[in-house]
Amino acid sequence: MTNPATDDRRYWEDLRLGEVIELGRTTLTREMITSFAREFDPFPFHLDESAAKASLLGGLAASGWQTGALCLRLLADSFLVTTASAGIVRVRNLKWKNPVMVGDDIGGTATITELSRSEHHPQFGVLALDFDVSNQRRLPVLLMRLSVLVAERPVGALA
Repeated sequence: MTNPATDDRRYWEDLRLGEVIELGRTTLTREMITSFAREFDPFPFHLDESAAKASLLGGLAASGWQTGALCLRLLADSFLVTTASAGIVRVRNLKWKNPVMVGDDIGGTATITELSRSEHHPQFGVLALDFDVSNQRRLPVLLMRLSVLVAERPVGALA
């Protein structure tokens, strides 16, 4: 049975090991950093310029969680919108390598490193994506592996 909501999407069978997804880039502003921090991660080095300068980070820095959320948004815009994705089921090996500071431009790639069938949902496959995200100076800022549930092609759907 076909699903009109995903008919124009890529299914699990369309994905290939080693495929590299270009995530695009985003630049962090002071307002982005402080508004996220006020709501979700209110450490002084995310909120206050003076406190941030005196901290280990040496300046106003984005929350690692904000960096991760921005990477997810980049993935959504570059890949998930074209895929019959049913959501992220696992995050592994999350590493924040360098702080993301005001004015940093971050981006990178996500590479498909695993494809398997879902053990619990037979109509889905699982793909693992390894993220490699850096700033404009090519310093790594985030590494992680996400596992994403992706629908298999329904019977009757066009390949």
